[in-house]
Amino acid sequence: MKFPGSVLASVFLFVAETSAALYLSSTYRSGGDGMWQALTLLFSLLPCALVQLTLLFVHRDFTRDRPLVLLLHLLQLGPLFRCFEVFCIYCQSNHIEEPYVSITKKRQIPKNGHSEEIEKEVGQAEGKLFTHRSAFSRASVIQAFLGSAPQLTLQLYISVLQQDVSIGRCLFMVLSLLSIVYGALRCNILAIKIKYDEYDVKVKPLAYVCIFLWRSFEIVTRVIVLVLFTSVLKAWVVIDILINFLGFLFYPWILFWCSGSPFPENFEKAFSRLGTTIVLCFLTLLYAGINMFCWSAVQLKINNPDLISKSQNWYRLLVYYMVRFIENAFLLLMWYLYKTDIYMYVCAPLLMLQLLIGYCTAILFMVVFYQFFHPCKKLFSPNASESFQEWLKCACCNRRRRESCESAENTDLRSPTDREETPSSSKISSMPSQILNTDELSSA
Repeated sequence: MKFPGSVLASVFLFVAETSAALYLSSTYRSGGDGMWQALTLLFSLLPCALVQLTLLFVHRDFTRDRPLVLLLHLLQLGPLFRCFEVFCIYCQSNHIEEPYVSITKKRQIPKNGHSEEIEKEVGQAEGKLFTHRSAFSRASVIQAFLGSAPQLTLQLYISVLQQDVSIGRCLFMVLSLLSIVYGALRCNILAIKIKYDEYDVKVKPLAYVCIFLWRSFEIVTRVIVLVLFTSVLKAWVVIDILINFLGFLFYPWILFWCSGSPFPENFEKAFSRLGTTIVLCFLTLLYAGINMFCWSAVQLKINNPDLISKSQNWYRLLVYYMVRFIENAFLLLMWYLYKTDIYMYVCAPLLMLQLLIGYCTAILFMVVFYQFFHPCKKLFSPNASESFQEWLKCACCNRRRRESCESAENTDLRSPTDREETPSSSKISSMPSQILNTDELSSA
């Protein structure tokens, strides 16, 4: 049975980041910074509450008589109790023989064009561990993008304004960055397992390393760009954030309304129509929060029973990174034009170049992951490089068609007098024959 290392990592980041946030808020209170204290507590306690609700929802504890578990979640101690429960199950699984097992069928990733179906026995303990891993993976994503990402942006902004980085704030920002990258990594793995649910997916260590580097460069450059722009144009950054956030928030609903599909009923049997609406709104909120800082790796599809589109859309991925790169470049240009005296000792052109290169490095690691280390790359049709080549061919063909259409329009728009002055080939060819005929008649 697989060691529950992901559960341990999630709990460690949750406890460490919450403790650091409480300590840092106390230092802000002692320093008289009430606004920084309030925002730090908000970005720490709100995701904590959402994590507790997620763990309760996945394990369906609302419909079971477990008052102690509910009390521990109210006290924000739910993740610690769940982690203790996970390791109790893991330690007892090797000593207790299970009388009941279930059989699951998974298909292998095709090798040499052949794909076999594998049957695997899953005991009750392994099934419970799978549920716990799934719950903590979702909780890590919520903690990362609804808590750690805003928290990291806030603390870096405070450091820029104060031109000072204390040890406590530095440690807190490192923990927040690790939490965001880990949440993005779990989001990638969840997306792969949901899209290829019928296959036996095994992620190699090099794939984890590639995803970690991809997400690290992407998130770090995005946060720094937002902080630099906010430090010089505070009012305009609100507009930029609202456009990004509201755009990704309403995009899945717009696609759903345009499709004409009926409202999803009872995708969870215990939920009413109101409960289903609340869950879908929360998922779109999380989807918008992820796309604010990095590529979500999934396409939310409300009319799908799995709520996620299983198709691999390379063009949407390409458009996202192109638009995000242009946006980052524009924000850096605005920062360069309106930078204040606090950046007196900063080489602005070099910093802009480093940030843009860092974002391109993230895109490079993403391409390397999809091209070489994706566990289901043999199922792509086509893969990332082929899709990019097709996109370039389509762009070149469209350009040639436009040029040919423009040249045809230019010839059609010429004036009639120009057409009359320009002799046609038929007229030119008929002139010698006419001269020859007149000469013959005169000689006769």
